[in-house]
Amino acid sequence: MLIFAALSVLASALLGLWFGEKKIEPLALIGEKTTYCDAPFSQNPRNLTVYVTDLWLSRTVLDLLCEDPVVRRQFGNVTMILGSNDFDTYRYISYGIADLALVKDNLVSAFGSDQAYGYRAVAQYPDYQAFFIGKTEKPIITKEYFLGKRIGLLDYPSSRSGHVVPKSQLQKIGINESNSTILYYNSHQELRDKLLVGEVDIIASYWDDDDDQTLSITYRTEIISDITGSKWYVRGQQRNTDLVCALQRTITDISNGHPSSYYHGVQPLLEECND
Repeated sequence: MLIFAALSVLASALLGLWFGEKKIEPLALIGEKTTYCDAPFSQNPRNLTVYVTDLWLSRTVLDLLCEDPVVRRQFGNVTMILGSNDFDTYRYISYGIADLALVKDNLVSAFGSDQAYGYRAVAQYPDYQAFFIGKTEKPIITKEYFLGKRIGLLDYPSSRSGHVVPKSQLQKIGINESNSTILYYNSHQELRDKLLVGEVDIIASYWDDDDDQTLSITYRTEIISDITGSKWYVRGQQRNTDLVCALQRTITDISNGHPSSYYHGVQPLLEECND
């Protein structure tokens, strides 16, 4: 009962955060983009459902899984879901719809998905830091500095580097929508774009290896240094070693090819795949 109560409260909180910061739209207009392999593998009605929120990953992972012999043997097709907000993540993880998903571990625990559906991590990205980043000066974490500033945050209430951590820090120093302008954007790249064109004065994000090509490392201020990296989770399949190892292999194979360094250096977690 406690688990279900907690899930209900969390679901309400997430929906409140989501609709509180964005224009309310019909559910049919909110949500994911779905793609499949070019042709079904067989008449098997069961698809492998994968959930991510990164466009590059959705395309690259789909291409590899469509050619993987284990996936082709066990499924009729691959359904790739590209989520666009926390509501999508809630639906696909809390109801156990996704067979493979890239999500934050705190969401899996909060939804109770590990216990309800047997989700377990197969790979993890490295821990990282969160920063306030300016264009022409180093942000100072004081109320006086942030007063009247235009601050760009990520429009994902579960994002730690782009939303949770910076918003908590702003609250600590007394900064809110009444004394500053807080604007919300859909991706870390959009935050950077808006900073560069002067739409915002400060953004909150992680620091990417490529950022020093357009931004100055001098003009970043650390908020927190130890944010746990996102993890790839597989639903169930505790005894299906062929499949989980094939999925882990796909994840590690694409790790260093992503244009953002955040996704590099993924760590495989399943010891049985090393045999």
